[in-house]
Amino acid sequence: MESRSAILLSFLLLALLLSTTSAQLRNDFYKNTCPNVESLVRSAVTKKFQQTFVTAPATLRLFFHDCFVRGCDASVLIASPSEKDHPDDLSLAGDGFDTVIKAKAAVDSDSRCANKVSCADILALASRDVVVLAGGPSYTVELGRRDGRISTAAGVQRHLPHPNFNLDQLNAMFSSNGLTQTDMIALSGAHTIGFSHCGRFSNRIYKFSPKSRIDPTLNSAYALQLRQMCPINVDPRIAINMDPTTPNTFDNAYYKNLQQGKGLFSSDEILFTDTRSKSTVNLFASNNGAFQQAFVTAITKLGRVGVKTGNQGEIRRDCTRIN
Repeated sequence: MESRSAILLSFLLLALLLSTTSAQLRNDFYKNTCPNVESLVRSAVTKKFQQTFVTAPATLRLFFHDCFVRGCDASVLIASPSEKDHPDDLSLAGDGFDTVIKAKAAVDSDSRCANKVSCADILALASRDVVVLAGGPSYTVELGRRDGRISTAAGVQRHLPHPNFNLDQLNAMFSSNGLTQTDMIALSGAHTIGFSHCGRFSNRIYKFSPKSRIDPTLNSAYALQLRQMCPINVDPRIAINMDPTTPNTFDNAYYKNLQQGKGLFSSDEILFTDTRSKSTVNLFASNNGAFQQAFVTAITKLGRVGVKTGNQGEIRRDCTRIN
């Protein structure tokens, strides 16, 4: 009887902890300490975006990689040796890191804000801002995250989705972070502005299986186009747009591409070829508003994953170093 009470109590405490963590994030967290934090970040991000469009996909991907490993605590920003050294993070574009560092400098240049805003919150705000700059939806960002003090390459292992994942593997990974299949499909839509390197999908166009060198779910004309852009022994730094139609616009073209067999990764195309997720892809392909609404819901939930609040973590003075 005693042990059952103890188990029940631990469940109640866990539920309380989870609800408290979420409740501690709020839209007006910096109202009294740094009231103009959003405009300071937006201004720095806009300036960076005007220098290079890569700012948009790089910052958004950085946010995703951060949140899925140890939660949204800016641990991915810490200088080597850290999460950045894991093979899954080596392809993170430098422009994403630079965006956060420049936004942090802009925030700290205001005397009211200096050392009061976390790098984790700045990354969350910058991610929203690049979505808007690329033509996507605006949304309110919940704030109040603290920065984590731990960042290891080993911590990344098995926490990020791979380009060859099937639907069950994708759902399991997203579910472990409190995200539904619809959330996963909506967040995958960020590939509408992303890019990848040839090595990440070369098996789909050269050595898919003993029976078929090209993945049969790939549009054949698109596969030949990819072969031209990614010849054998190509420079691994060559970047290919994830969305071959409107790569610089945050829209629902990603889902229309999936309907035509033009998903760059097999983990993209599986969303259309698996009957369990196909209807959601069709909805988002036919209704940009439905996609945008689902994306806002999903990225807001993503921003709550494993957050540190209150007395946990710290406010890093330099986003690349623990205080």
